[in-house]
Amino acid sequence: MSFSSLGLSDSITKALSDIDYTTPTAIQKKAIPLVLAGHDLVAAAQTGTGKTASFVLPLLEKLNNGKVLRGKRIRALILTPTRELAIQVDESIKKYSQYTDLSSLAMYGGVDADAQKQQLIWGVDILVATPGRLLDMAHQRALHFDELEAVVLDEADRMLDMGFIDDINKIIERLPQQRQNLLFSATISNDVRALAKRAINDNAKELSVTSDVASKPNITQWLVTVDKDTKSALLSFLIKEYEWEQALIFIETKHGAAKLVSQLAKRGIVADCIHSGRTQAVRETVLNEFKAGNISFLVSTGVAARGIDIGNLTRVVNYDLPDQADDYIHRIGRTGRAGASGEAVSLVAKDNFRNLCAIESKLGHIIERKAFDDFPVKKVVPISILNYQPKNRR
Repeated sequence: MSFSSLGLSDSITKALSDIDYTTPTAIQKKAIPLVLAGHDLVAAAQTGTGKTASFVLPLLEKLNNGKVLRGKRIRALILTPTRELAIQVDESIKKYSQYTDLSSLAMYGGVDADAQKQQLIWGVDILVATPGRLLDMAHQRALHFDELEAVVLDEADRMLDMGFIDDINKIIERLPQQRQNLLFSATISNDVRALAKRAINDNAKELSVTSDVASKPNITQWLVTVDKDTKSALLSFLIKEYEWEQALIFIETKHGAAKLVSQLAKRGIVADCIHSGRTQAVRETVLNEFKAGNISFLVSTGVAARGIDIGNLTRVVNYDLPDQADDYIHRIGRTGRAGASGEAVSLVAKDNFRNLCAIESKLGHIIERKAFDDFPVKKVVPISILNYQPKNRR
């Protein structure tokens, strides 16, 4: 099946061909025709399944009709939970729309608002925004929603986890009643369903791509049990022993990220980090350097787990296991994308046992363990309980 067979015009399929994007994924095959037909949609799709294109491409097709923009107006709104994801979605829009006259803008906090206001003066076809900055702009009357045709809630579960529900409700109240509503989420929890009920009409179509990226054979997963005080030494050993050329390394705290970069440097390994304590400009620069291959090892807190999209990323390392099993899925979904192979490595200490059990229960299998003679473990991590059920979690 080709993209043109889904109803996309030559101007869009040519742009896709330019970036060697020729075969639709499962979510794209299902979602694109529904969006083109004007249906509201609630879709469940994991990271790495191509969900961004599944709503961006049909929106571009529908908006590419020569309509003249009015000042401070937008025609489509895509809400995202993080700055990084907003930037990534906007980059995708610009690639896919290069043979059209459509405009787009990523709008987020942490940077000066004046440049964003300036771009809004002439109107923008597709606005990708984080909830807080969007409300700030609306309060300042820097943009109006009276010509809005479609709204997308991207990573809806993540936005709820980050406490954006009040902002989302305020935004929805400002939107015109007649609009197309699209909600995409990695998981459809009760809270996500409640949000869908408020934002989307009862006739919305539902679809799901249920296969977890973490279960795909093109992502090789393995772990090493380790004592906390030897984690950084073990990571350095793995980088050198396996001659890793690239890795995205996830860690839980911003202080830990800075410390790990310093520890790696002492062992002759150059790395950099992104976290909420660094300015948006610095984060963008570091991320772009990593994408360009000028930085081989990037240490990141979970803030970037759903916002980093790097072609041919070979490896993800969980220096710290996340508290939520779904976050593990999102993290390792940064690699093994679009049919490429990837590797996910986790460093697991004894106090991570509960998290490990939850992750392996989610996967439905035990992750392969490797051991190294140079790193004997004092606090042994037991073999996981595959049917483990965490308490007090949704």
